[in-house]
Amino acid sequence: MKQNLIFFAFVTILLVGLSSCSTSVSQTTSNTKENTIETQTPTSTQASIKIGGSSAAFSALKALTTDYESTLKNIKVTQLEPGQSENVIAGVKQGIIDVGAITKILKPEENDGTLEFRKLAKDGLLIATHKSVTGVKNLTTENLKGIYGGSIVNWKELGGPDAKILVLDRPEDESAKRLLRKHYLGQDMKNSKEAVVLRKEGELIQSIQSTPYSIGAFSLAYAISHNLPVNRLSLNDIEPTGDNIKTGKYPMVRTLGIIWKKNATDATKGMIDYIFGQQGSKVLEESGFVSDTPKS
Repeated sequence: MKQNLIFFAFVTILLVGLSSCSTSVSQTTSNTKENTIETQTPTSTQASIKIGGSSAAFSALKALTTDYESTLKNIKVTQLEPGQSENVIAGVKQGIIDVGAITKILKPEENDGTLEFRKLAKDGLLIATHKSVTGVKNLTTENLKGIYGGSIVNWKELGGPDAKILVLDRPEDESAKRLLRKHYLGQDMKNSKEAVVLRKEGELIQSIQSTPYSIGAFSLAYAISHNLPVNRLSLNDIEPTGDNIKTGKYPMVRTLGIIWKKNATDATKGMIDYIFGQQGSKVLEESGFVSDTPKS
């Protein structure tokens, strides 16, 4: 009898203990589930915008995009490979590009009625040399004709080091070469056979930094915003500065413009509003461009 009472008491204690453990586990599991639900955050759908630009205008669009994305986390911007302005226009027409930057003013015959265009900014075309070219700070029109035409082949002839001039040139259909011919070289000058023709402006920018005794023409804004270690040359004693571009003293200037579809998405329209707003203008000016957006 005594043994039965002891056994009964043992079983009772065991059952109570199991019940207590079960309740504790159940409460812990319930709390874990509640905590899991509380820490979950809903995922928002990102709006997508595809941008593209000519090699000369792309740096402006990229600077704007970087700032725009930092303010709106629900926007995903995809940057397409830079190309020529004509390809960018075609890309917008076909819906491949949502926001395009071109280095020209859109002509009426290039618009099929579906496009919107607006001037964005001005960018000076800089003539620069590799840092190894010392003693040369200014070039005249005749100097440029001699260099690009091949009649001046040594920097010593211009007060620089005794070294062969390496001309980094652009194709005739690119804005840089068109501007050089319009303002300094003339349409009839024949190119030097020694010149190295580079298809993309980015290639020229990389080459002029790494190739001793080289000279080339590229974006002034890019040189300013990236603080490139190159020699920026004056032309006919006029310095390539933002102020000289604004006043018209420095003539070799490219007009950058933005194109988009008239029936663009709300996300694209939002980016366009930003680009031509005060913040967009501020970003352009800080990046070395001369904004066409009126100041408030």
